This record gives sequence, structure tokens and C-alpha cells, in this order.
Amino acid sequence: MSTIETIESLAERQRAYFKTGATIDVDFRVDALVRLRKAIKRAEPLIIEALAADLGKSSQESYMCEIGLTLSELRHQLGHVRAWAAPQRTRTDIANFPAKSFTIAEPYGTTLVMAPWNYPFMLCMEPLIASIAAGNCCIVKPSAYAPATSSAIAAIVEDAFDPAHVAVVEGGRAENAALLEQRFDFIFFTGSTTVGKLVMNKASEHLTPVLLELGGKSPCIVAADADIDLAAKRIVFGKYLNCGQTCVAPDYILVDEHVCDAFVEAVKRHIVAMFGEHPLENPWYGRIVNRKHFGRLIGLMEPDKIAFGGAFDTETLRIEPTVITNVALTDAVMQEEIFGPIMPIIPVEDMEEAERIVKSMPKPLALYLFTDDASLQDRFLRFVPFGGGCINDTVMHIATSHMGFGGVGASGMGSYHGKKSFDAFSHEKSILKKETWLDTPLRYQPYSKAKETLVRALLR
Repeated sequence: MSTIETIESLAERQRAYFKTGATIDVDFRVDALVRLRKAIKRAEPLIIEALAADLGKSSQESYMCEIGLTLSELRHQLGHVRAWAAPQRTRTDIANFPAKSFTIAEPYGTTLVMAPWNYPFMLCMEPLIASIAAGNCCIVKPSAYAPATSSAIAAIVEDAFDPAHVAVVEGGRAENAALLEQRFDFIFFTGSTTVGKLVMNKASEHLTPVLLELGGKSPCIVAADADIDLAAKRIVFGKYLNCGQTCVAPDYILVDEHVCDAFVEAVKRHIVAMFGEHPLENPWYGRIVNRKHFGRLIGLMEPDKIAFGGAFDTETLRIEPTVITNVALTDAVMQEEIFGPIMPIIPVEDMEEAERIVKSMPKPLALYLFTDDASLQDRFLRFVPFGGGCINDTVMHIATSHMGFGGVGASGMGSYHGKKSFDAFSHEKSILKKETWLDTPLRYQPYSKAKETLVRALLR
């Protein structure tokens, strides 16, 4: 069979399986999640090996940023799925007396999860976990740019599930295109804004709802009153984690000009403290995913603007943590999401200028603000649009199941993690259950002035 015929057959098989009603049962969902957890734990050495092969990730980073976060989210879903799947009582307005109102979380049906290469395990598994918890069937499409992890995911899913319930489709553009031709009931996509537009366009042909986790240039603002040393330490962590290949990494840094020099020096110190004098020799420091992205990043580094780092190894696709200064907003590095270990630092006259710069660009996925000034915090939180973020930290807002994570505008639509994930993969069905022992005549013709008076008294 051709790729298209194979994918069509798989999608049809999952639609048929969903129609049996097997996935509706909450015990079925819990059992599936438990099997997935066991399969992940059995495959942990394979996952770590795969992430090292694809991205050069260390064992600790692989567990901390991928396996551990996945298991934590799985544990959270298992602990709450029964309560979330149960009918939820709501208030009933007086116009519907006597009755009771409630909502039911109904699974969409067959779902598609399309994952990126930068966190190739976690960003496949977390949406899959939500799809299963919500009672759906699911096809997972890992990134072809992370082939070892894609293979590991396929092995884990095959170990845990009947392919009529959950299956993995590996491959590249041909498989992506074939999948997007199918009729799914919900699509979850993580990746670039450009491809996100294509996914949304193809989904519109079937009126399929989508959740898009995209990217953008996430700003980091450092005010004059910030703890400069701590700010630099936490920004260095967030910026160079996974060699900068993180969708919520601080993309560029806007620093009050009065503390900019001190901040640059602090950044240099913390780069050395974390990665050593020779980061390219650090076994815990990863690499760029492929030669294409490596070449793009090298092209963004203007030699006369490099204030620190800048060395690279073409053979191993590694680039040192790099700091660039004297950056203009018109420079190439400010025209696209960097997605690599390059930190542009731009001094600003004041926080008003920082706000104007951020608001002149498309709405970012994340924003980070370093200040202890409560009024300044309130200003950015209330008047600057962004998906989510941190005050006095970077990146860590995504490491929780108790808040949703998602973008806005060009950085995405919809959110997930914890209850938000369950809700994302569910349709909320609203039900009014009316009693039969009383039937008020106000809504029925013939109408009268007395009826209208009572209607007006009730509906105001």
C-alpha cells in the first residue's frame, strides 16, 4: 500500500474503533494511561539514548525537561481524570425552574498530534496523554528531524496500545501531507507559525478544531532595580537550555541602559560557570538539530557584534553560548525567532521604550520581566499581550500542570497542561434536565400583557 493508502486505512480504523464506544469508559482510559506510564518507564534508557543521538542532550536534561515532565503530567491526569470526566453541576437560572443544569466532557473522537523536534519526546507525549484521558483515539506524528526519538516513541506506543486506539506515523513531509488530508475531529500542532497556518488551512476543509502551539520572539526585560546577578543567571539558563532550541526561550533581552554593562558582565560570568571556559568541549552541552538550522544560526552572528562566545564546530553542529551587543532592531537576528544559542542584548532608555519595542512586534509566546517594582509588573501584565511568562525567572512557567500553557495571536491559539489539556481534547456538552411536574405557561402563545410583564420581570 502507498503512504496515503496506509494512513487512510489507519484513520478509518480509528474512526471505526471510536464508534464502538470503548474509549468512553473512564476505566478504559485509566488503564490505557497506566500502560503508557509503564511503557515509558521501561523505555527510559532508550529515550535517553535517542535524545542524545538527535540533540546531544545529557541524561539529566533528558529526564528533567522531557521524561520527568511527561511522567509528572501523566500522574496529574491519572489523579484527576475521573473527576473531570464526571458530569459537572452548574447553576440553573430562574427562567428554567424547575430543572437542573450540568455539563459533560465529551471526547472529540479521532485526534491528530503533530509534534516538533526540539523537545521531541515530551511534546509528543503530553498531548497524547491528554487525548487518551479525554477518551479519544489518536494518531501521533513525531518530527522527522528527531528520527531516533521518533523510533523510540513508535516502540513505546506499539508496546502500550492497539493501533486502532493509538498509533504512530513516522516519516517526513509526505506523511505530514497525507495526514492533513484525513478527516480528524481535532488536531493538536506544535511547530512554526508558517506550518501552523498550513495546518489550520487544511483543518478548515473539514471544519476541524485546532490547537496551535507556535513560537515567536519572546522578550526578556531587565529593569534597573532587578537583582542583576540573579537575573543574568536565570536568563542564561533559559536562553541556552537545549542550545536555545526552546519555543519559550528568551529570544532577545531589553535592559535598562543604566545597568546594561553590569548585566552583560554577569551574563558572561554565568555562561562560564554553567558551561565552562570551553563549552564546545562540555559533554553536557547539546548541539543544533541539523546542518540547515546550524547554517541559519551562523548567518545571524555578525562577527563585529559578538561580545562573548561565537565559536562553533561544523562537524559536531555545536555553537557556543553567544552574546551579541550593539544590536539594531533592523538586524537580521531581530527579524526572526532565533531558536539557537545567540543572545541579543539591547539597552533601552527606560521601561516605556521596552514596552514600545515589545508591542511593535507580533504577540509573543512568552515574556519575562525582571523587577521588584509592583507597579511595573502590573503595567506589563495588564497592557502587554503575550501567551504566558514569568516575573523574575524564565521558562519555568511551563513546568506545571496547574496552569495552562499556550500562545496568542501569531504565537498560537488554545492552551494545555493539566485540566486545560483535558478540556482541549473534549467538547463541553451543556445539558438542561427539565422536571415534568410543573410547566409554566409564560413562553407559550397566546401572549398577553400580563405574561409580558412577568417575562420582563424574569429576564432583566
